Amino acid sequence: MSAADQPMIETDAPRRVELVDLLRGLALILMVLDHTRDYFHADALIFDPLDLEKTTPLLFFTRWITHLSAPVFVFLSGVSIWLQQRRGKTGWRLSGHLLARGLWLIGLELTVISFGFNFGYPFFFLQVIYAIGASMVVMAVLHWLPGRSVLIIGIALVAGHNFFGSIKAEDLQGADQIAWRLLMEPGKLDGLPSLVAYPLLPWLGILCLGYGFAPVFTLETLARRRAITLLAAGCLGLFVILRLPNLYGDQKPWEWQSNPGLMLLDILNVSKYPPSLDYTLLMLGLALCLTLTLTHLPRVIQAPLLTFGRTPFLTYLLHIYIVHGVATVFGLITGAPIGHFTNFISQPEPAPAGWGLNLWQVYLAWLVILCLLYPVSRAYGRYKLKRRQWWLGYL
Repeated sequence: MSAADQPMIETDAPRRVELVDLLRGLALILMVLDHTRDYFHADALIFDPLDLEKTTPLLFFTRWITHLSAPVFVFLSGVSIWLQQRRGKTGWRLSGHLLARGLWLIGLELTVISFGFNFGYPFFFLQVIYAIGASMVVMAVLHWLPGRSVLIIGIALVAGHNFFGSIKAEDLQGADQIAWRLLMEPGKLDGLPSLVAYPLLPWLGILCLGYGFAPVFTLETLARRRAITLLAAGCLGLFVILRLPNLYGDQKPWEWQSNPGLMLLDILNVSKYPPSLDYTLLMLGLALCLTLTLTHLPRVIQAPLLTFGRTPFLTYLLHIYIVHGVATVFGLITGAPIGHFTNFISQPEPAPAGWGLNLWQVYLAWLVILCLLYPVSRAYGRYKLKRRQWWLGYL
């Protein structure tokens, strides 16, 4: 393959949009926190941290804030596709790249990533990488449309998929059920050792939103801040309008609680599986608010965000094995059965009573894991800066 035929790779640091990298890095750091809690926290497999009858405010918000990760990750994938077009990768060249990379991500999700989460195989765990990969396959076609048309498709998918909530996979059979699970409703695929956590269509909608709103991230600083402020206010304002009267947009209406604090938690407890309209509005609104502050952080704080944000897929892949691997070693040392860490998603063996870390210790474990990740991600980021090999676009 000649140099002229090689796919363009984003290795030129000045051409990157730093704000996108900062926000993506923040999403990855929160994702590591969520998975650290999953594998280390004493109550992780005992009850849902969003269960208002069992949780504590700190545990609730530890889980809730990590809800930002997936929609930001998917949204910024759409932004990145638009940025590739802006840098000259267009037409069939972009279609080929999106198709190849999307299929590559789906393949990794079914093999390397599923095994990393589960430590047992065969088991197919379809979550955010599947959603991004399948969305890229669709975007190989959609990117030919005007950006405004893609944005309208995104709005329709995000706002409209709740209308189909009455259709249940258990009422379908065979290929229809499999298709509905893959496209709309989380759950197991009959006859396969699997769990579909991120069905395609709602997440494709979020990626299309990122593609449609991507030009905002390349505006001059003041215009960009104004546009992001308006978008954030619009998302959060619409969330309040829809959520407070339980008007529309979430599978789980909030209910009156015994005190105002619990009522606030219930209002914020929006549905992620699949991502409801209220969930998407709230999380993207908060993420856009955060972008207004990220560029003002001290450089010492920005550095790890940029490092992780510039090496997103490698960092994502590594963190799965580091978190699960460290948890397994820690568990064996402290008396948990090996079966608790093998088949962790599909069918884990219960840990002994009292095993696991309290929430403050989970936060400490999270920082340790970030410290293990950082030098590898930093070294790979520097490697990418100096080279333009085509395969860097797939890792």
